[in-house]
Amino acid sequence: MKPSVTDGSRVYRRKPETPAVKNILKDWDQDRREVAVLDLSRVINLLEDPLQSSFKERHLFVLRRVVKRCERGFLLRDIADIFKILNLCADRVKDHPEYISILCDLLHICRLPFLKERTSDEMNYAQVVSESISQMGYLMRVGDAEVREQICGAIISFYSPVTYKHYPDGLCPTSPGYKIELVERSGLAETLVMSMGLLEKQLSVKLQVLQTLQILSSYSEVNCSLILRAQGAQKICFHMNEPDPSGQVLFRSAEILWNLLEKGSKEEVTSQLSNMDCIMALRDAFLHQLLNGFRHYDQQLRNDLLVITTLIAENPKAPLVESGFAKQLILFVTFPEFKSHNPLVRKFKLSYNNEDFEMKKLLLNLVVVLSKDLSALQLLKEGKVILALMTLIRHTPTDAQPTGRSWSSIQQEELQLQALATLASVAPLLLEDYMTCQGNTCLLMLLEWCTKQDNYFGQGHSFHGTGGRGGKKAHLRHCVRLLRSIGSLGNPEINQDLCDQGAITQLLGVLKQLEEQQGEENSVSMEIKMDIQVIVSSLCEGDLHRKELYGPEIVEMTTHFLRMIPAKLNSGLGHNKLILSTVDCVWSCIVGCYTAEDLFFANGGVFLLLDLLHTCPRNMQSVVLGSLLELCDNPTTLSLILAWRAHGGLTAPRLLLQLWRREEDELGVKRDQHGKITDPKKPMLTSYQEEEPSESLPVNGLSAAVVDVFDNLRAKIYSVFCKLGFEDLPGLDTDDFITLSIVRRYLDFKVGEVWNEISAELALEGVRPVTPDADALETIARTAEDTARKVMAMQQSMLDRQKEKELEEEKLLYTEMRSNRKQKELDAKSWERHVAKTSSYKILKESKKLQEKSIESSRPHTKQEDSVFHSTQISGLQTTNFCGRVLTIESTPAHLTGGPLANTDLALERVPIQGGALQKVTAPAQDLEFQSTVSVK
Repeated sequence: MKPSVTDGSRVYRRKPETPAVKNILKDWDQDRREVAVLDLSRVINLLEDPLQSSFKERHLFVLRRVVKRCERGFLLRDIADIFKILNLCADRVKDHPEYISILCDLLHICRLPFLKERTSDEMNYAQVVSESISQMGYLMRVGDAEVREQICGAIISFYSPVTYKHYPDGLCPTSPGYKIELVERSGLAETLVMSMGLLEKQLSVKLQVLQTLQILSSYSEVNCSLILRAQGAQKICFHMNEPDPSGQVLFRSAEILWNLLEKGSKEEVTSQLSNMDCIMALRDAFLHQLLNGFRHYDQQLRNDLLVITTLIAENPKAPLVESGFAKQLILFVTFPEFKSHNPLVRKFKLSYNNEDFEMKKLLLNLVVVLSKDLSALQLLKEGKVILALMTLIRHTPTDAQPTGRSWSSIQQEELQLQALATLASVAPLLLEDYMTCQGNTCLLMLLEWCTKQDNYFGQGHSFHGTGGRGGKKAHLRHCVRLLRSIGSLGNPEINQDLCDQGAITQLLGVLKQLEEQQGEENSVSMEIKMDIQVIVSSLCEGDLHRKELYGPEIVEMTTHFLRMIPAKLNSGLGHNKLILSTVDCVWSCIVGCYTAEDLFFANGGVFLLLDLLHTCPRNMQSVVLGSLLELCDNPTTLSLILAWRAHGGLTAPRLLLQLWRREEDELGVKRDQHGKITDPKKPMLTSYQEEEPSESLPVNGLSAAVVDVFDNLRAKIYSVFCKLGFEDLPGLDTDDFITLSIVRRYLDFKVGEVWNEISAELALEGVRPVTPDADALETIARTAEDTARKVMAMQQSMLDRQKEKELEEEKLLYTEMRSNRKQKELDAKSWERHVAKTSSYKILKESKKLQEKSIESSRPHTKQEDSVFHSTQISGLQTTNFCGRVLTIESTPAHLTGGPLANTDLALERVPIQGGALQKVTAPAQDLEFQSTVSVK
């Protein structure tokens, strides 16, 4: 009985308590109205309530109302509750199959876009939606095939374009990429891979899962990483050959593997597939498609599997040889060039269509990959791969085609080019087979065909045919490249065979022919020229007889390129590589043969090398300087080096010292502003050596001081100066002499560095030398430091002498300037006297003429007229009335009298002012100073 509360005369009873789970089915007639306001949390409480667990019909009724409510799509705010309901239904499916239809209906609604009420809902509910989509993958635990197919269909719909409808009540669909982005964040792809083990007996579901994984892997690198994290590549490969009448399992498995290789980690994919089970699965799939597939679709799938196999073969841990798959593939490499009694190829026929042609090229490419595995070389030898490749290159595209079905001329050209490229990698590894097949003869005949002028028109569509369209340049390129790979091995038998057949003369002729075709210069031509020079260098290196025999032609070729190429180093066509191969020709084909060296000197070769050293980039200077150093063994070279001059009068010794300073600047050697040594304990130490960690080196390890000798130009520059000498070098200034003092002691400094490293390593290892050795080490270190201090003192004395010389030159300059100024003053005075002398003479001459005219015109005069000449002195001016003319006489300027250097006779002349004509009177010089200027008015 329920308790009551009494208050006076009234008795109050409590209302009945509300049940723990409300009855949401109180009015069956109002279902239609309540669907829109159905509370999902109350539905979840109903499904979770243990007291209501037996009300299955009630549950199904409510769940149908949920489906009805969400038939237009799930709201983002309801996603968490919806997937909670899905999981609750999935837990009941095993005992109550009636829930399957509800699961399928709700999963089918997941194909519709999610709905948002506000723009910010996408961001606010992103984490919740991501976790919910992740739960979709875990629903694959439900064993029903229909549920699993609905899950896959819903995921596939995320990547399908959706036609958006108009939604009432202000609802909007989420953006198209919203679900795709959240799928990546949810890790759904990994869950699907892990669920594949549950699909052994459900082929249709398996196909759906593979299709889903195919879509997921084709759209996103993140999904590929998730699939690989679940070992997806290995699991898919394991099950790719399971019975499937439709053939889609193999196709979709291959597509997924292809996507993983393309968008995922290639190394991870090949690592997962590099086991015996996967290799065997790939082998069975490939052979089945090769021998039984006849449709275009089957042949494409076969080629895809071959590409995957090739990528796996690049992994050295892949058991391709151990599984026997490599041996079977080599059989098809040599088909149809060789017939075999092996059951695999006995009934195998090619249709010579594009897919078969692609397979042939893929097999040739596989040979190159297999050749990197030493265990596969024996299989290549047993399969006579070299002979098959030689058969392909012997038949030029212009040969008459055999009767019956065969490759077209375009296909034949591409196969020939690829066979040449394959031989360049495989032939150096199988030299015995190469010589047995008379490879040198075959290549030289092909080289001769390449240089003939005929009507052959190359197609040049393939990768190997680059640059050869319309001609034979692609064939020439690969032929020369193959000769280079063979000749560079330095095999005496092969090289002698090439020389006996006239290979050097033929190659130099090809090089000359290419040079004459100036209008066709491109990167392919540059590569051919470089390869020819490398071949000639390989054939002549170390053989004095060949150097003498072919010396004139090689000298002409090298000097030609040394003159032309430096101006084109930055063209981008490969002239930089060509100039290096040219210098290598000088080093290998000219140096060491006096007759060839003399011809090289006569053609200006040393000057050309110095010009190149002056203008080339730093990474090329070491090779050029090395060639010059080798030529210095010839006495003629030294005089030519000293005679060389660049623009501006730059000499070779000064150029070498400039390179030394530039090298030390890049190496971080400590020098002051004048290039002097700053630290006598580390006179040559670079910044790289100082940064080298202090550690004990192995017995065969090289220390930093030793590595530095051949790692930069300083050792070569020192060696050249040892040949030239350190005295009487032309064109050097004080900075050069300061640098030269360091160069002179280079070897002493390096020896000191090595001994310092020995001492440091002994201390690092805790080894204490015996007393005599310790004293010797200390003496060596002290001697090296004293040598550096002597050099520093010498450098300082050079600077002091330079300063004294500059002061003396400055004093001489000022003295010269002072004397020049005085001389200018004297010259000015002399000029004034000269002008005065000339002007006074003219004045006297004019006065005499006037006097003579006045006498001739004399007549009887009156008393007034007797005073013909009347003069007055007015303010320093003397005015003279002469025969009706007025003469004004003033003090004469010094520039008219001529100064102290005036004419003595002129100075003694005086014009008396008396009545009548002017008369000359002799008087002492000191009393007769003529200082008048006469102006006639």
